[in-house]
Amino acid sequence: MKENDMIHPNQSLHEVNRYKDSAFPVGMYVVTRAQIIPHGRGYMDLHWHEELQLTYVTDGTLELQVNGAGYRLEKGEGILINRNFVHITTGLTDGGKYVSFNFPDKLLGFFPGSRMEREDVLPYTSQYAFPAVVFKPEIRWQREILESLEEMRELFLNEIWREDFDGSSEGYPGALERHRAAQTQGGGSRESCPARRAKYRAAVLITGIWYQVIAHLEDRLEGASKGSVRKQERLQAMLSFIHDNYMNPIRLQEIAAAASVSEGECCRCFREMIRKSPNQYLVAYRISRGIELLGSTEKSVTEIAQEAGFNDASHFIQYFKKQTGMTPGEYRNHILGKRAQKPYVGNGNQ
Repeated sequence: MKENDMIHPNQSLHEVNRYKDSAFPVGMYVVTRAQIIPHGRGYMDLHWHEELQLTYVTDGTLELQVNGAGYRLEKGEGILINRNFVHITTGLTDGGKYVSFNFPDKLLGFFPGSRMEREDVLPYTSQYAFPAVVFKPEIRWQREILESLEEMRELFLNEIWREDFDGSSEGYPGALERHRAAQTQGGGSRESCPARRAKYRAAVLITGIWYQVIAHLEDRLEGASKGSVRKQERLQAMLSFIHDNYMNPIRLQEIAAAASVSEGECCRCFREMIRKSPNQYLVAYRISRGIELLGSTEKSVTEIAQEAGFNDASHFIQYFKKQTGMTPGEYRNHILGKRAQKPYVGNGNQ
């Protein structure tokens, strides 16, 4: 288990993205099992956000869940995740890497109140019309989308990040120059877009991707039923309750009450949407809190067990080893060793 193989329990389940350039609300994240550049939500981190997300696998195999459904993506494949759907990356092979682009749906409608926003954006993004769409290179229109994602990745690495971060180490430890140097050595990059046009080009690419999606999926989209929308909202309420109260004793009745449902409906919702029982999720979340504390504090195992919501250290150690394959002490030594190595993210084409 790697240092970042965890949910970050000190963060809200609802992610609020903050963009370096508020006038260009598009963010790219490079994610590996070791780190996220710039810092953000990523591997084994259950969350949802108001923005849409485009993810593109540059190395290895990625496994994720969106709205309870599992997806497996190989290198060169991608996925669009609609706004407000709970999702989590559940697996990434050693050496695996992917990039994710987050952006608000207002970017797709050109201006507030436009006919495009009213007819071609909001019906798909504000009514849970679909949770996700996968892109495979074998299908022509999807291959064109994947080519656009690769171009966007290069725009960020070669131009947008350089402009936004101005070569500083904020958000990524020297990774920008390593990315650009590796691409230059490889000789495989397309001609760079002028810096002043890179953000406009990225916005055009995103809009083009959206057009392709709604043009090819329109006949198959039936919209979410009222029942499925209620289930999504109930799950978000119950997960938020657990995240806010994990350090205290929690009963199934209390989790169900957070969404005003019966205990039976609570269990069905968890099983269907995240493939765990409420108690299994609670224990896993408490362990993730312990993982975070082991890496960020010098507190004893007993102190961490209590802070993570366990009655005694023995139960904490038992569940910790079951989930991670290591004792808390072994894990602490493991992450201290990993930090000494200072890993970095290399070129996605390697």
